[in-house]
Amino acid sequence: MDIAIVTFEGFNELDSFVASGIINRMRHLGWNAQITSPTEQVTSMNGVTIKAQQALEFANRADAVLFGSGVLTRDIAKDTKILSRFSLNPEKQLIGSQCSGALILAQLGLLDSVPACTDLTTTPWLLDAGVKVLDQPFFASGNIASAGGCLSSQYLATWVISKLGDKEHAASAIHYVAPVGEKERWVDQCLTVVAPYV
Repeated sequence: MDIAIVTFEGFNELDSFVASGIINRMRHLGWNAQITSPTEQVTSMNGVTIKAQQALEFANRADAVLFGSGVLTRDIAKDTKILSRFSLNPEKQLIGSQCSGALILAQLGLLDSVPACTDLTTTPWLLDAGVKVLDQPFFASGNIASAGGCLSSQYLATWVISKLGDKEHAASAIHYVAPVGEKERWVDQCLTVVAPYV
């Protein structure tokens, strides 16, 4: 399974790294979550510069595509040069967003009839775009999902693993990364949140 973690300039480290880290717990099964960017390197909102593992076009053939958020996402969502590089297929791919990443989904026409979760800052922008915003951490409709709040990236990862693998794989991945002494509670929480959408 190939998973594109779409990561733009000004990205939020939590969105990209948490999802990538959890999903790559499935690497032993041949899964491959990769930081996917429009340029060879991108710098985060806090000044961390990383090298992209894949070009943006990797997303078009990936089994799942997750759009992280960042301080420049609103501008990127208006950049037709970047958006034109996407040719996603929600019939065959899982497509999800984290916080302001929902603005990209909206611009790609993936939220025309689907409500979304996002962060508090992005909420008015999504509403202006005609998207219904939900007051919850995670929502999915078919193959389109969204999460709101940086730490809700664990739900996106759980959803992807549950949909492309199974609940047991998702539980194992979350169990590994969860805090010691709280592992069972975290696993139960993640599985409970995504269960209605799997």
